Amino acid sequence: MQSAWFPMAHRSFSGTDLQTLGEALDVAEDRIDSFYKLSLRQWRRCRFDIKTLRGLTRKEIARHAFALLNKHAAAQDNLGWGTSTRDTYVICVQDHQILRALDRDENLNLLAILVYVLTHELVHVVRFSTFDQRFEVSGPVRHKEEQFVHAKTFEMLRDVAIPNLDYVLEAYQNH
Repeated sequence: MQSAWFPMAHRSFSGTDLQTLGEALDVAEDRIDSFYKLSLRQWRRCRFDIKTLRGLTRKEIARHAFALLNKHAAAQDNLGWGTSTRDTYVICVQDHQILRALDRDENLNLLAILVYVLTHELVHVVRFSTFDQRFEVSGPVRHKEEQFVHAKTFEMLRDVAIPNLDYVLEAYQNH
């Protein structure tokens, strides 16, 4: 396993930013739960983790995205029935890209961007975990999936009362 690598040239989230990330995750999970109405068993299949810039490897750092989604398969003991693999998705939050966007646009705020980004990535996690979409796609299928996920994210968040979230939704609706 590759150890974490932190590029000093990139700014990363501070303590208050990480608290905001936690708040955004609460909102995103609530919106996902309300929209998909997953049973507890279905929700347990949607295994994910979140990493910020300080915990990312070089391969997990993006130049043009607010987050990347990676898939990891882990072996799991089936209580004497052998082993199987279980997929876990890792949302790699790109602190440096988000902070740059905040510097460029005074209409953005951290909570609004993070709610959008995390909701978007969790829609992917649900779709991959429930086999509505395969993770390993490219080209036109990947583009179509991104359009679908953007539309679902917009639908889930359009009535959420967070300052400037409407601005973020409008800005990224056709992205």
